Amino acid sequence: MSMLWYWISYTAVTLIGVGHTIFNVAVLHMGSMAQGPGLGEGYEMTKPWHPLYNIILFTLFGFIYLRGLAEPTFKKALTTGALWSGMSIVFDLVGWVLIKHPWSLTFRQFYVEYQPWITLVYIAMFVAPLLGYRILKGKASKAGSREAVSVS
Repeated sequence: MSMLWYWISYTAVTLIGVGHTIFNVAVLHMGSMAQGPGLGEGYEMTKPWHPLYNIILFTLFGFIYLRGLAEPTFKKALTTGALWSGMSIVFDLVGWVLIKHPWSLTFRQFYVEYQPWITLVYIAMFVAPLLGYRILKGKASKAGSREAVSVS
């Protein structure tokens, strides 16, 4: 289930980022990759938003994943965050740098010029299941408090 929620989140984040870039170019008339270096102004202006997309969606899907476990633990959340961020590092290298396509970047563009955003994205992916776990435990403790109050 971890992989299902990971891929749903990764795909959603990617589609939102692409949609944001297209919106910037088509609606806000920012420069496209055809008009400038790299992926153009439309993409460049989305970079600060990428960690936000990731922290929100990966936290949501981390929460959903952990909620489905018989016994969610901090260790499972930590392992999930490490797995999700590690997979993304490898997958991004292959999908955005090594495989050439119209939106691919050079190693320098992705890992140097995309700083600090790419580092923040990977940190967000790592931390997100921990936040999902915290939300889950917060809900559980509130539910337990309500049960204790209604019993007394």
